[in-house]
Amino acid sequence: MRAAVVTEFGGPEAVRIVDAEVPEPAARQVRIKVAAAALNPVDAGVRAGAFGGAGKQIGLGWDVAGTVDATGVATAWEAGDEVVALDYGMVRPLAAHAEYVVVDTAAVAKAPATVDAVHAATLPLNALTAAQALDLLRPAPGQSLLVTGAAGAVGGFAVQLAAHRGVSVTALARESDAELMRSLGAAHLVSGAVDPGGFDAVLDAAVLGETVLEWVRDGGAYVGVIPQAHPAPVRGARTAAVEVSADGARLAQLAGLVDRGVLTLRVAETYALEDAAEAHARLAQGGVRGRLVLIP
Repeated sequence: MRAAVVTEFGGPEAVRIVDAEVPEPAARQVRIKVAAAALNPVDAGVRAGAFGGAGKQIGLGWDVAGTVDATGVATAWEAGDEVVALDYGMVRPLAAHAEYVVVDTAAVAKAPATVDAVHAATLPLNALTAAQALDLLRPAPGQSLLVTGAAGAVGGFAVQLAAHRGVSVTALARESDAELMRSLGAAHLVSGAVDPGGFDAVLDAAVLGETVLEWVRDGGAYVGVIPQAHPAPVRGARTAAVEVSADGARLAQLAGLVDRGVLTLRVAETYALEDAAEAHARLAQGGVRGRLVLIP
């Protein structure tokens, strides 16, 4: 099979397409024939060496949508099942940007029925991150939540999930994204200064750090999206950072919300797997609304 990997760190030009053996599923694993796989900022971090692995071949890609192709023992999935999955991991020889990928059955969910595989591939990593971040924040219906980076993938899902729960969501985003924010369910939009202590909770998808913590009320809550990189608590406010984990059961719930129209899946552009380096270059330019998706 073909797979996108890096063998030395660098910019988009470091991404290579290599031939590799088709992986075999072990017990409690499935092999997925990849129909689409999203490109995320974490892939750029892996490519640049932010997570280590110098001197190794490192596969790229965390999000996958496709068809179960083979199964190990002790799995309820069958060949032909249309699925999505989070292929979690930083430094591995092969990952989801490939023609086939093997994942643990506990990471797999039935694909949303109302969208194609290209859109479905944008769901796992970012929607799970948003959902698990909200689990840490625990905003109650009627409370106020500020989402920074609300026009991004994680931020956009967080806005929709929180609004669906009855939380009053304020989106921190550009004025040009105002219509998008309203469509996702944000009650308010801010694009500049924010009053100190104005929110019960903040989900900091834009990684603004200590500046954002000032916007949380005394005794409120802050959650960031860079694991173990959140600011220290102040004024009785809780602080934490989400570290996404693969969770097929939760992913199935999120897929159900897609089918119910609660979650919107946004695709910016698609690229052939062979053009993965070009997709990385587009991601590096910034300003992408939605996800770039690779199609083997």
